Amino acid sequence: MSGFGDMAAHPIRVAQRMTRQMRRLAERTPPHRERHVDLLRAVAIVVVVVGHWLAIYVTHHGKGFQGTSTLQVVPWTRPLTWLFQVMPLFFLVGGFANAASLTSHLGRGGNATGWVLGRAARLLRPTTTLLGGLAMAAMSAGILGADPALIGVAVWLASIPLWFLVAYIAVVVLTPPMHALHRRAGLAVPIVLAVLVGVGDLARLALAVPYVGKANFLLAWLAVHQLGFAWQDGRLPSRRSVAAPMTVAGFTALVLLTVVGPYPVSMVGFEGERVQNTSPPTLALLALAVTQAGIALWTRDRGNRWMRRLGPWTVVVAVNSVIMTLFLWHMTAVVIGVPVLYGTVMMPDATPGSALWLLLRIPWLACLALILALLVAIFGRFERRTAQRADPVGEVRGMPAAALTVAGAVAVLAGILSLALAGSGYHGPVGLPVGVLVSYFGGVAVLGFVRWRYSHPAE
Repeated sequence: MSGFGDMAAHPIRVAQRMTRQMRRLAERTPPHRERHVDLLRAVAIVVVVVGHWLAIYVTHHGKGFQGTSTLQVVPWTRPLTWLFQVMPLFFLVGGFANAASLTSHLGRGGNATGWVLGRAARLLRPTTTLLGGLAMAAMSAGILGADPALIGVAVWLASIPLWFLVAYIAVVVLTPPMHALHRRAGLAVPIVLAVLVGVGDLARLALAVPYVGKANFLLAWLAVHQLGFAWQDGRLPSRRSVAAPMTVAGFTALVLLTVVGPYPVSMVGFEGERVQNTSPPTLALLALAVTQAGIALWTRDRGNRWMRRLGPWTVVVAVNSVIMTLFLWHMTAVVIGVPVLYGTVMMPDATPGSALWLLLRIPWLACLALILALLVAIFGRFERRTAQRADPVGEVRGMPAAALTVAGAVAVLAGILSLALAGSGYHGPVGLPVGVLVSYFGGVAVLGFVRWRYSHPAE
């Protein structure tokens, strides 16, 4: 009995130790830190996770589970995406944080290549953990005799969060030259990028020019990221005289472009929609981004004051310490949660949008939150270890190192993009296409080699 009691108490001791550790980190936060940015990052990821969970509509029949988007079957939910589509907010605060980090790194004697390597490591170590976990799970399921088609669907669903990383890793790699351009041209850069997004929309939607609009996958997110640069260095000041007009202008443009104009109201795409605001990103999504940026500026002082309180700030520190793990594993929680809940008395079929269906969202969210908490407890330590280490990359000298860094990053991006395009079919015993594994892990290996071979401590 005593042994059982020790086992039951172990998770409690771990939670208590983690709480003390997060509290110590919160107490050691430098006074000059822009805590509002950390708050917005945590809120953005939590909202994205909850939004994705709510957007899933699952039914259970004799042949198995069927899934689609709530947005497709419950039209009144589409305007709610204006609240739940907060990826623009994440890119905004990412721009702020990347500008601050790059400036600090260069000030300590590092260079751009070293910064890219250090920043990429923070993104790729949790990503590698997810891909490794999915491969092991797929192999285990195959050995146990699971249907290959089911394995393919499960891996595809679990890997959906990786699609977002294609754009984010790209803007991180481009941060040094884009920040240099920002220092010269300031807010003209995101304005020009927004104009180019509009040109892409025009070519795609009005003139039916193929492929041109695909550039918006990069141009739109770069534009939002550049706004973060402007916020960080004060060119976009956190004054209500700026924030209020910016919020109103963005929201007005959003209404005109969607309710009156040619863009759909939904800020999240779903099957059957002729035009989607995220695939590729449109001017309407940029209008939402401007609205969110205005709100972020407007609430800065109040957010920083609230984050001076140790309790709320400790929660934000804890969320940010595993923020990539939270995001990357939240669809894995869905893969686990669907067979656990659906088809049982606990989660009967209900007409989508009905009062019963809405009530059933509570156990659905609670179950997924519990599963995700367990996944974060298992895998979050890999991200925390990465974040707790002082960045060992100072100056990475020489053109070969820079060229290899770019090549490694391109290989990583190609691998993740190939995974996004591969679809939900069965891709072999590890659940992932061989080309994805070769490209992604080859790119990671190249970046690791550059760190080992060419890095020098900052002078």
